[in-house]
Amino acid sequence: MAVSIEQARRDRPTPDVAPAPTSGKGMSLKFEIQPAANPTSEKDRAARLADPGFGRVFTDHMAIVRYDQAKGWHGARVEARANFPLDPALAVLHYAQEIFEGLKAYKRDDGGVNLFRPDANAKRFQSSADRMAMAPLPEAVFIEAVEQLVRIDRAWIPGGEGSLYLRPFMIASEVFLGVKPSAEYIFAVIASPVGSYFKGGPAPVSIWVSENYTRAAIGGTGAVKCGGNYAASLRAQAEAIEHGCDQVVFLDAVERRYVEELGGMNVFFVFDDGSLLTPPLGTILPGITRDSIITLAKDAGMPVREEAYTIEQWRADAASGKLKEAFACGTAAVISPIGKVCSASGDFLISGGAAGPVAMGMRKKLVDIQYGRAPDPHDWIKKVF
Repeated sequence: MAVSIEQARRDRPTPDVAPAPTSGKGMSLKFEIQPAANPTSEKDRAARLADPGFGRVFTDHMAIVRYDQAKGWHGARVEARANFPLDPALAVLHYAQEIFEGLKAYKRDDGGVNLFRPDANAKRFQSSADRMAMAPLPEAVFIEAVEQLVRIDRAWIPGGEGSLYLRPFMIASEVFLGVKPSAEYIFAVIASPVGSYFKGGPAPVSIWVSENYTRAAIGGTGAVKCGGNYAASLRAQAEAIEHGCDQVVFLDAVERRYVEELGGMNVFFVFDDGSLLTPPLGTILPGITRDSIITLAKDAGMPVREEAYTIEQWRADAASGKLKEAFACGTAAVISPIGKVCSASGDFLISGGAAGPVAMGMRKKLVDIQYGRAPDPHDWIKKVF
């Protein structure tokens, strides 16, 4: 929709309107707790937790905070999970101002509950908001919203290798048709119990090299956790499935040679000299699991390089034996070994298509920290209770 210069001037915030908080690290809000009037019965909850899958079952409550330019962030509360009333002219529906995060709550053996690096999610959420011209949510409010939801829905956290997947998100909620940053936002957190991501342990995945589609370009939103990035990956993911592969891997948008990331995961390469390589940040998502793996690898004395790596190098190094392993990483799966790479130029295996010791060892080390079974030397764990 075309917007005139005069209309754009009228829609700009006036000087006497309170601006969005610039950092908000120390700002906090008191959450009003409104328990659901009709929560899920213990019997029904147990039935749903028996095999929750991923992202299909949801808890009884959600946390919500609203923003407008006059009040700033306000109305923090935890309430029964329910639909939002959405006006057809809501800004997010037309201009896609939307960001989200993903993190988990883990049940410890002593019955307590851990969050893993929620401060890193809060910081990345602010960075995403800045790139999408959205009001930055104070870190303290982000973390408090997550904690309050975990507290009220703690009965939904599965035991064993299960966890409670938490989805904080923010949408532009101003009712307006015109290309400008929204003046109003809704921040919310919902939760979904999930079982073990892999039945019988992590199995190597096959990936398809996308040559027709790219995920992000320099100056774009590749480093932002926004829905548009994932929507843009779906056609390429469908192409991967059409070729019998589990996932898609994207190359850079300029030369179509450099490996960037999978549809929703960062990627690592393990070499015969014991070193790790992962593509550099810029057009890819700064994954929290990615950062944690880099830190743990350095702790173990492994050299880690954040360098560009071409698909030609990948193929040649796999053939020569120089490349010993490749794996993808992210919040949901933690670490997924890559066993086979497929493309229009031909397929190749990595280490015979089997899961490697570095990927599996790193996965165990990280999961043990998350569940409180191993020491936490970097203070990554935040105990909710």
